[in-house]
Amino acid sequence: MFRNSDSLSRSLWWVFVGTKGGLTRLKIVKKLMDNPANINSISQSLNLNYRTVEHHIRFMEKNDLIVSEGDKYGRVYFLSPLMVSNYEKLNELLKRAGLN
Repeated sequence: MFRNSDSLSRSLWWVFVGTKGGLTRLKIVKKLMDNPANINSISQSLNLNYRTVEHHIRFMEKNDLIVSEGDKYGRVYFLSPLMVSNYEKLNELLKRAGLN
């Protein structure tokens, strides 16, 4: 997904600001920054539908923003090393968009 810093900024903007589900993805990322969790735990703590969380998790996994360990319902999700190392860049973009 990301080739260079400009590509990364554009991609983060699109994923978290430029699409309808961006705010939901942002909530999930912030939750995972604090504590890795499974989909059920995320959905309960954020008061979101399980299927909605599952959809956004799959989307972010495909875009290398989240990684997982484990099987089935015990699968735990973490921010990817790429997302962790660029978390401040995301916060800068959100601040520019008035979302932080």
